Amino acid sequence: MKLLIVLAMLAARAASVQDLSGKMFTFPVQNDRARVRLITPKQEFRAVTVCHRSFTDIKRDHGLFSLSTSGSFNSFLIFWDETNKEMEAHVRDQGSEFRGLDYKPNMWHSICTTWDSVTGLVQLWFNGRPTIRKYVPVTSAITGSTIIILGQEQDAHGGGFDSKQAFVGMMSDVHMWDYVLSSCEIQSYVDELNFTPGNALNWKALEFEITDKVLVEPKSSICH
Repeated sequence: MKLLIVLAMLAARAASVQDLSGKMFTFPVQNDRARVRLITPKQEFRAVTVCHRSFTDIKRDHGLFSLSTSGSFNSFLIFWDETNKEMEAHVRDQGSEFRGLDYKPNMWHSICTTWDSVTGLVQLWFNGRPTIRKYVPVTSAITGSTIIILGQEQDAHGGGFDSKQAFVGMMSDVHMWDYVLSSCEIQSYVDELNFTPGNALNWKALEFEITDKVLVEPKSSICH
């Protein structure tokens, strides 16, 4: 019985705040359990910018960033659709598709996604290059109990995971703001220059909880 309790505690490691500068999350297994929950004190978003870097070789659908609220499982979702070769941004279950992206395997990609409730516009910045802006009919705030997950896509609030949509690879430099970042700030993020850290999620002071097989490791770099 004691062993089972210890294993259960290890399966979901307690949330902690860490400076993850120069580090990455490694997701080495495909299942419906391995994930990282990111914790933010903010429970209302009238605009959003999410930036992250990811590295994978999987050639199937997979979620990159999943924010669920009690009222909408896909309150803010970034998802790769392998069949149609498109990156999807969902805001309160309303989706936009962005095509023509050079989403190559086995290399780092910097992806920033923005949404503004005033205009209803969604835009993707892929490796520093902007896509066209697209309209989603969501002009009210994202509100409610917020659960943010890396590594899995939520089909229920905090659950409903599908191993066929799990992310396998590495992820780093995850930031989230409750406003639309300027193009210059996004470019600074992409170029790894000085930029204003996320005020909803900050990689340099990130509160997170790991479940199952996810590792925190030094970010790999190319030696010259």
